[in-house]
Amino acid sequence: MSGSELNLSVNIGQKLSLKNPVMTASGTCGYGAEVARFYDPARLGALVLKGISLAPWPGNPCPRITETACGMINSIGLQNVGLKAFIKEKLPVAKSLGSPIIANILGGSVREYVKIARALEEAGVDAIELNVSCPNVKKGGIAFGLDIKSFTKLIKAVRKDISGPAIIVKLSPGAQPIEAFARAAQEEGADAVSLINTVPAMAIDADSRRPLIQNIVGGLSGPAIKPIALWLVYKTSKAVTIPVIGIGGIRTGRDAIEFILAGASAVQVGTASFVDPAAPVRVLEGIEGYMREKGIKDISALVGGLVTGCS
Repeated sequence: MSGSELNLSVNIGQKLSLKNPVMTASGTCGYGAEVARFYDPARLGALVLKGISLAPWPGNPCPRITETACGMINSIGLQNVGLKAFIKEKLPVAKSLGSPIIANILGGSVREYVKIARALEEAGVDAIELNVSCPNVKKGGIAFGLDIKSFTKLIKAVRKDISGPAIIVKLSPGAQPIEAFARAAQEEGADAVSLINTVPAMAIDADSRRPLIQNIVGGLSGPAIKPIALWLVYKTSKAVTIPVIGIGGIRTGRDAIEFILAGASAVQVGTASFVDPAAPVRVLEGIEGYMREKGIKDISALVGGLVTGCS
């Protein structure tokens, strides 16, 4: 079975069609152009770009990234160029790369989210991912992601104002119960949910007796969180009918297949890109290899295909 005989296309709601289920994860591919020297971005289903705020954000003080067992802790603090510079300087280049563009956005208020989303709709992005789950900033983001009333209000306001791009809501692993947040997103008109964001964590240097992250706490990502992410994707996929996008420790095609079997329609590859910048393409190739090996022609046949119970 050749690659051309495989159907890897997926729909993220009615507004976003992807040639395959593999995307980058926000914050791990810059604004898109940064990865073009490692692989052709047009090979991927979509590029999810670095989070954008209304005004430029300087981010957190260094050191703000450290390797840890089976993963990485970061406390970048959502450093970005701001909406105006993004639309003028970054977005035109990203749109020229041949892959659908998903803009990850963040704000300190509902009004800020709506203003950013409106501007990005006018600028022609294909989808907007609402970041309501980053643990590394003191305002916005996680404040919406952990309070169901604020969360619902935000999704409702953005959906009311935005009609073109698909709306994806990125969920926090700390949202409890996560199924309730996913259902609220669906009820308020979100086209999909993505999960999970990083897990709050810390690392300490025993010699200096100091934290390895200046901000003390950061977000743990990579293989260490994969079992958590799989469980939450599985639970969420059972609670909603909109597509679920799986994130967390995906390094290989088989990792991605596990998320798809758990109920994910698509996946995002993040931390693996820091080890191998071409990791998203290798994940895609691994999915294709798995499908050929198993004689599966259509990726949709695998979505939610987990076999449970005794053999």
